[in-house]
Amino acid sequence: MILIGGLIPAALVIPSLELPPKVLSLPSTWQVPALLLCALVCGPRAGVIAAVAYLTIGLVDLPVFHGGGGLSYVLTPGFGYLAGFVPAAWLSGRLAQQEGMNDLKRLTLSAMAGLVLLQLCGMLNLVLGSLLSRWPEPLPELLFSYTLGPLPAQLALCAGVGVLALLCRRLLFVE
Repeated sequence: MILIGGLIPAALVIPSLELPPKVLSLPSTWQVPALLLCALVCGPRAGVIAAVAYLTIGLVDLPVFHGGGGLSYVLTPGFGYLAGFVPAAWLSGRLAQQEGMNDLKRLTLSAMAGLVLLQLCGMLNLVLGSLLSRWPEPLPELLFSYTLGPLPAQLALCAGVGVLALLCRRLLFVE
């Protein structure tokens, strides 16, 4: 799901009386939502396994990451966000396993918690990399392009993840 989600651009359908409805493209893909959906439906163990498998595939030189793949990708500003997939999947999956989580609001909040943790991991990498002068761009520019720019779209997609997770959990009889 994570691999395919990275290929699907995200968009919002704007309700209107006109046909076809208007579509607003978002500056994001379904990659992170696919990870969060896996964790919410299948639990923390499956979410972490999916995240580790995705990272492993990308680090053995298959070009599945945004800028390619390979071990050299570890030195890019975006790798902290990819590394954040593992704790984000665990947190979202763990929260979804709590009693009474078959609720749209709680599942959406669990997805948002995972997204926030993922963003914090990425920002930590950006700050440490800037302190060590690993990339030429200034820290504010990196924070905007990697965190603040895509964050609103990803937060909006968390609502979609909550809806999909609720449907899947009901279909699979996940309590």
